[in-house]
Amino acid sequence: MTVSPQRARPGSTELQALVDDLAETLGRSVVVDDPLVRMVCTSRHFGDEDPVRVGTLLQGRADSATVRYVLSLGVARWTRPGFVDGRPDLGLLPRYVVPLRARGHLLGLLMIVAPDQALAEHETAAVARAAEAMATQMYGEQLASDTRRSDERTMVLELLDTDLATRTAARRRALELGLIGEAGHVLVSTVQLCRGTEPGRQSDTALWAALEGLRRTRTAQGLVAVYQERAVLLQLRDRPPAPEEIEAQCARILEELRTFLDPSAVPVIGVGGRQQGLAHAWTSYEQSQVAARAARRLPSLEGVGDWERLGALAVLLQLPEHALNPSLVPEPLRMLDRAHGGDRLRDTLRCFLENAGSIPRTADALSLHRTSLYYRLRQIQEITGLDLDDGAHRLTLHLGLRIGELLTAAAPAHT
Repeated sequence: MTVSPQRARPGSTELQALVDDLAETLGRSVVVDDPLVRMVCTSRHFGDEDPVRVGTLLQGRADSATVRYVLSLGVARWTRPGFVDGRPDLGLLPRYVVPLRARGHLLGLLMIVAPDQALAEHETAAVARAAEAMATQMYGEQLASDTRRSDERTMVLELLDTDLATRTAARRRALELGLIGEAGHVLVSTVQLCRGTEPGRQSDTALWAALEGLRRTRTAQGLVAVYQERAVLLQLRDRPPAPEEIEAQCARILEELRTFLDPSAVPVIGVGGRQQGLAHAWTSYEQSQVAARAARRLPSLEGVGDWERLGALAVLLQLPEHALNPSLVPEPLRMLDRAHGGDRLRDTLRCFLENAGSIPRTADALSLHRTSLYYRLRQIQEITGLDLDDGAHRLTLHLGLRIGELLTAAAPAHT
């Protein structure tokens, strides 16, 4: 199988030429990946291709299992060349890997297929010379890329600023530059990395990689800002996104991050409310912050908080972190917890309130005879001293239960 040299992602012709020259000198397949093991450019085959290489050429990137394996070996922290063992179960032959670094930054990974895990001295010398030239070339390209990303980050943060004048000026500038349109529905999502994440360039790169494909899609145009272990995705759409679209987008982002980052990293996503027009993007952004806080606190959300599904939690989660403590739990609920069978009665109360006080629906949900349900509800009223027919009393109990959910969940790593 003959495959022409190609670039899977934007890269210079100068870098491609360096890859081609090295491949011809060695008579081996050569590829340059970015720090997340995504192909930047590659040489032609020399009869040493494996399923991973062929699949990467066809798909534009290696499969997630292969990426996770290579990154798990710590190649992003290597300071000198070394061999990566093959994985027959993944269809991966051994590679000679050279970290491409400049001024302390990892710019990419030079990989050479080496089935026997051995290179002659003249080959390693040729690789070292080529790697130095590649790192120099990539460093210049990285500086330009960093400038573009920095400009975009500034634009996004100004569009979402709480100050009206700042937002207005940024919106006018974005429209003049053609970066984003005015019409349409706006949606802002916030992605945050929590617990165990090592701050630094690698995590920022992972965040950008997970979101960059969503900047321009068939149904949306957007901008991305990455900063301080978090990323913001601002999207404009011709119509409000359907719930299944949001779910699919969030699932894609989380899958990408779980591929690129160490398992100890815990990414969460907060999805803001759907707003009309770019002028209201800041509102969706503020809501996405609250939704991300919900995702951090509530494992039941599985890493994704959506403002429009939070209900009363959206209000409670706007309390300062220090104020969200056990003192907020109403005394009647504390009395219920201390009572005999308190857990069972609390579950009954929660089900009753979530079913709007409907006896038939609550009994069905609990698989309980109505007589037994009435008995439990009388117990709850006697213990708490509250009347379940009183709207204010029911609100007190329902909010108390919601606060309890937030307090019993794992404490957040970042506020």
